[in-house]
Amino acid sequence: MGKKLKSAGLVGVGVVAGIAVSLQFSAMAQRAAEPALPLEELRQLADVYGLIKSDYVEQVEDKKLLTEAISGMVASLDPHSAYLDKKAYAELREGSQGRFVGLGIEIAQSDEGYIRIVAPIEDSPAYRAGIKAGDLITRLDSMPLKGLSLDESVKKMRGEPHSKVTLTVLREDEPQPLTFSLVREEILQKSVKGKIVEPGYAWLRVAQFQEPTVDDLAAKITELYRQEPNLKGMVLDLRNDPGGVLQGAIGVAAAFLPKDTPVVSTNGQLPDSKQIYYARAEYYSLRSDSDPLARLPEAVRRVPLAVLVNTGSASASEIVAGALQDYKRATIIGTQTFGKGSVQTIRQLTADTALKLTTARYYTPHGRAIQAKGIVPDLLVNEYPDGDGLNALRMREADLTRHLANDREEEAAKERRDELEEQARILALEKKRKPLEYGGTGDFQLAQALNHLKGLPVQTAKPESAIVQAAAK
Repeated sequence: MGKKLKSAGLVGVGVVAGIAVSLQFSAMAQRAAEPALPLEELRQLADVYGLIKSDYVEQVEDKKLLTEAISGMVASLDPHSAYLDKKAYAELREGSQGRFVGLGIEIAQSDEGYIRIVAPIEDSPAYRAGIKAGDLITRLDSMPLKGLSLDESVKKMRGEPHSKVTLTVLREDEPQPLTFSLVREEILQKSVKGKIVEPGYAWLRVAQFQEPTVDDLAAKITELYRQEPNLKGMVLDLRNDPGGVLQGAIGVAAAFLPKDTPVVSTNGQLPDSKQIYYARAEYYSLRSDSDPLARLPEAVRRVPLAVLVNTGSASASEIVAGALQDYKRATIIGTQTFGKGSVQTIRQLTADTALKLTTARYYTPHGRAIQAKGIVPDLLVNEYPDGDGLNALRMREADLTRHLANDREEEAAKERRDELEEQARILALEKKRKPLEYGGTGDFQLAQALNHLKGLPVQTAKPESAIVQAAAK
């Protein structure tokens, strides 16, 4: 990549589009000298291929066999490397641009096995039809969704522009299921939103790092300062932000740091993977002739800052939180992050297919490795006053099969509170809760962040929770 980021990179864990990925796009890299091929193993592969073609119970297409062989080879490396077929590659590119064809809903898995609406995206087909946060989708057309993974459900909800789909929905205060007939359309997903939550204090949320994120962030910060020129504090909300485009992470950190400050470094086998990225436009602007942050109020680099994170904060989110924590520019508040500290490079294979390959680990400015560890907050604060809700049951990078090890410290054995009794207690409690609206009046972690900025007492996690999360410190 050289000194300048010439193409988009992805660092992310996604609700609408994937889990923890740090991406950069590039052409196929050619090595000067290829290592000798393992002939014996290749003969075995050819033998297996021949046996399937000759002996399997029914005919199998050559393309299917070879594609699946490639997929299996890449998937065996780590949880984030993958072969991208035509559909998967198109979806990845759409997601990085913040555009996709679908219904316009953010979703999560419900404990009943259905798909729960986190929020409809403003001015989307779902929003206009009256779908609400907390609704449970049970069927898509005639197909039951119970038991499907989030990724499978997302794929079924997306489709061609102007195609129709019917959702069957359960709503808490309705005795009978509701049906909604929707028409898919291109959705522009805004990655940044914010507001003045009370006089002198702003809330700024980055939901995902996309190509427009730095421009959107600059516009939103400018708007907030126009509304409240004398801000006393700001909360940057990165909870459940799965990551995304690397330039977005660098730009968000750069908005709050002095120019030319190192933000993140990477290290891998290739010379291009050994890089340091700085808080200047050539590293975060996707247009060579502009600096989206140039007109920001200077006060934004001095305003007291708190950053909210949780188990769903991954990769690009961890880059931002780690940089601001290293320089003591912000107080990190919430729960330990996902721990996805690797970079995936997109190597295009054909016009429609590509390889997503882990090519480097990334590190905070002070050299901390995030991989399989995450960011431990300065102040451990649960999602609710009585506990961390479903976050306590979430998987993290270190729980994934074949996860890449942290190369700078040994992985500590984790004490995980996964006893059936504890799971049942948390799930029973969650059934009684209303869906949490980030930035709303019932947002406990935001309230604690505001207390910290005002110098008021903060209700931190109970001692046993703090011990479990700090064990990996």
